[in-house]
Amino acid sequence: MPNHQADEDVAASLHHVVVNHEEQYSVWPADRQPPAGWTTVGPARSKDDCLDHIAEVWTDMRPLSLRQRMDNA
Repeated sequence: MPNHQADEDVAASLHHVVVNHEEQYSVWPADRQPPAGWTTVGPARSKDDCLDHIAEVWTDMRPLSLRQRMDNA
């Protein structure tokens, strides 16, 4: 007999990495649409895997607009 509750628990524990136009990252539940202005990056995975990915790719915490202003100064 299939365990639908277990399937729902697994689905609820999956997350996406999301990024906004300022190249800021966050973690978002995979079973929900990201908020306006945020785009899903990569496959659904555990929250810890999402946080590991963010730690790898988000090396400069400054928003994109600030980095651009500082580069042009």
